[in-house]
Amino acid sequence: MKSVQVMIKDNQIWAGLNRPGISKEEADIVVFGIPFDGGVSFRSGAKEAPRAIREITFTIPPTTERWEDLSELRILDEGDIIGENRDGLFRNVEKMVYDCVKAGKLFTMIGGDHSTTIPVLNGVNQALDKPFGIIHIDAHFDLCDEMCGDHLSHGSVERRALELENVPDTESIFFVGIRSVEAEELEFINSHKMNILKAMDVRNNGVAETVNRIKEKMSRFQYIYITVDVDSLDPAYAPGTGTPQFGGLHSRELLDLLYGLFELPVIGFDVVEVSPKLDQSSVAAFAARKIITECWGHHLRKNKQVRGTYKTDHSRA
Repeated sequence: MKSVQVMIKDNQIWAGLNRPGISKEEADIVVFGIPFDGGVSFRSGAKEAPRAIREITFTIPPTTERWEDLSELRILDEGDIIGENRDGLFRNVEKMVYDCVKAGKLFTMIGGDHSTTIPVLNGVNQALDKPFGIIHIDAHFDLCDEMCGDHLSHGSVERRALELENVPDTESIFFVGIRSVEAEELEFINSHKMNILKAMDVRNNGVAETVNRIKEKMSRFQYIYITVDVDSLDPAYAPGTGTPQFGGLHSRELLDLLYGLFELPVIGFDVVEVSPKLDQSSVAAFAARKIITECWGHHLRKNKQVRGTYKTDHSRA
């Protein structure tokens, strides 16, 4: 079993797109892992996901399901971010994200439990001087003020996001795929204006209408962050996760949803809550790998459409 430190020096990971040693300025996309699951309220194991997902990227081709060629992309895998404790870890994550946003590079975070999105959003907030929107694709709202006494739990992600300077109101977040709600969250959403499309809504309305509704609400933002909890998928498609919920999105729905959402000005995205030890066949890890590489394809396609040819210098001053 190769360590993460060894893997990120190998240009064959990420379908041969990894370019170890280049700078952020030279990269098209920056990827990093956060091997932390200290924010879970139930089953652990998500800390193993960044390594497990990288391990299954050596043999895949640099193409998407739409037969698009990704070979011109230069991926910089910065490895896993760690810290002496959670506070130190979160500070290090914030710095990484701040640097990526300032450099104008699409970044991809591999969790970790969903609490790892908290410092990512903090870093985005610090880097921007304008509001940004969040698309939260998940079985759960993650709107609890605390879980088990922890205000930085995986169930508190978007409650902490609403405290950020550049997340101006509750309608700055669009929740997609929801099918579970805590009593505390139910009270909160009933007393605030919220953007919500439950998993059953996606099924009943169809993906095209779902994308249209999200774009209509989120088009006011110049910057969008997408967080994908793998439990947004039905457990049939991603059994290896800590808190699976029956009745979720189909894999086809999620892939088509992301295809449409990347028409928005996405500056970064994550995939979280993959727990390899709960999934002997690694189905959830393979799902996460597919989500990541397809989203890179969406980013490449969008930049080609905007500029005619892909350019690496797309910094945001």
